[in-house]
Formats: sequence, C-alpha cells, structure tokens
Amino acid sequence: MSDLRPRFWERIALADMRPAEWEALCDGCGKCCLNKLEDPDTAEIALTRVACRLFDDATCRCGQYDIRKKIVPECIVLTPGNIDRHVHWMPETCAYRLLHTGYQLPLWHPLITGDPDSPHKAGVSAQGLTLPEFEVDEDEWEDHIIDEPMGL
Repeated sequence: MSDLRPRFWERIALADMRPAEWEALCDGCGKCCLNKLEDPDTAEIALTRVACRLFDDATCRCGQYDIRKKIVPECIVLTPGNIDRHVHWMPETCAYRLLHTGYQLPLWHPLITGDPDSPHKAGVSAQGLTLPEFEVDEDEWEDHIIDEPMGL
C-alpha cells in the first residue's frame, strides 16, 4: 500500500503530510543544490551554477542524500517546521515554496505527469548546467551567477 494519498498536495497542508508525501514533493530539479549568494544590502538571492560537492549533475540528485547533513553541515534539510526560515532560499519553481505560498504544482511536476524526468524535459532542472564546487574558488562564484531555469 502506498504512503501517498491521491492528490495529497491539493488537500493536505504541508505540516500534515506523511514523510513519504513530503519527500514526493521534491521534483528532482536539483536547483536547491546549487550554491546561492545573498546580497547583504537587498537580501536578494542569486543562483550560481556551482553545485554542492554531493550533487550528481546527471541525475540532479544528492549523491549522499541520507547522510548529506553529516558531510555538508551547511546543507538545509527542509522540513515543515523550518520552511518559514528557509523558503526564500528555495528555487522559484520548488513545490515546497509554491505550496507554502499558496500556489499549485506546475504542470511538469512528476506528481502531475507521472514521469520523474519531466522537470528535465521541461527545461527547469539544473541537469547539465553545473560546475562542482571543488572546482571553483568561492571568491569566483559571482562569475557563475545564472538565471533560474524556468522552462517553457
């Protein structure tokens, strides 16, 4: 029996989702794993193509998801309890951010399409865009600022 209730994202508040439902909201775009820069004056967030050292560019997934926080202490593990503090760091197309702010899932989301590759096909993922952070000095991240891939 599946832990996912039918169309749960339309009927259940983030805080009331089962763990499997919470995890299923991730569309697998990988943009949350791209390093970001925050302007100290405006608090504006800039996305870079410099990816976390655990990021797998081919799959757009964390290579050590279950233990990521142990390896990368600054990794944000998003939960219903901390989403208010961290939602501004999440990509604009992120399901957690969208649902938290009252929007619906985009039509390309895997929960809608049934296809885990739909974010890549829609052009909204980080697939093929990234540089590993160990190859780019942190002082040079500004040189790798990109616009968020928003797709079609």
